[in-house]
Amino acid sequence: MRLVKHPVLCNYYVTYRCNAKCAFCDIWEKPSPYITLEDVTQNLRDLKRLGVSVIDFTGGEPLLHRQLPEFLGLAREMGFITTVTTNGLLYPKNAEKLRGKVDMLHFSLDSADRDTHDLGRGVACYDFVLESIRVARELGERPDILFTVFRKNLRDLEAVYRDITQPNGLVLILNPAFEYGDVETGEQLTPAELDYLSAFGKRKGVYLNEAFIQLRRDGGNHVAAPVCRAASTTLVISPSNELVLPCYHLGEQKFPIAGQLFDLYHAPETQRLAALEGRLPACEGCTINCYMQPSFAVETSKYFWQALPSTLKYNWEKGTWKRLVGA
Repeated sequence: MRLVKHPVLCNYYVTYRCNAKCAFCDIWEKPSPYITLEDVTQNLRDLKRLGVSVIDFTGGEPLLHRQLPEFLGLAREMGFITTVTTNGLLYPKNAEKLRGKVDMLHFSLDSADRDTHDLGRGVACYDFVLESIRVARELGERPDILFTVFRKNLRDLEAVYRDITQPNGLVLILNPAFEYGDVETGEQLTPAELDYLSAFGKRKGVYLNEAFIQLRRDGGNHVAAPVCRAASTTLVISPSNELVLPCYHLGEQKFPIAGQLFDLYHAPETQRLAALEGRLPACEGCTINCYMQPSFAVETSKYFWQALPSTLKYNWEKGTWKRLVGA
């Protein structure tokens, strides 16, 4: 049963440019403009009308956009929950400008070992993550550590938890790696490894959407009976001010917004594409976390009930539930 029939999340790509070269991502290879304040202002108004509650300002590396603090401030003033994920390279010098404007601030860290983390990210950013943690805490911020889980770094979880997140009072977010398009990680977790990850996710100060684990055990999304609700739960806006459907990773079509996001979203052609969510050939076996998370949240299913406890746990620890309900 569908509980929410309007989009709840916007993945707003401020730029595709990045100052890292992660081995498991191809976005940094794309040429890209930067979004403009004028477009953001109009689009946020329309996103509010559409019922969206969470804005993820993403990239690329979102801190490359010098107006990011303005975007975040505007979104917060309009009542949105805001989220930003960064590799940490630019956070220390921008921290003061971002202070109090990000509800869910994530620092990417994939190992407790400097060389291992930096090798995967393609640049030396490990020390910047540790410095970002220090600076954020001094400013009274409560960042999270986003750990992208591969088979090769699964055993690094213990050290990151013990030596970094727990001593600093941070939430450790477990982000199982996924494949898409031409990006192949070759890191599909085995059943035993999924069991280990599931058990780790139950620890204090750790967030893992248990439905991610179940979806992988089930072989991902199946086009004959899709669980993905990417297009109807999540709006994807490109740095060129386009609405991307049915999701960024497929990007079947891009529609110029031109100040008309609300009407564009309801147009017959975009709704036709939205109706194909989870049903396109490329959707078979998909486990892309950023689309599955909102998909699990808007309709009752076994994934809804598996996701609910961990989602409530995270929102309670972060206090975001208060803003979601208007408290």
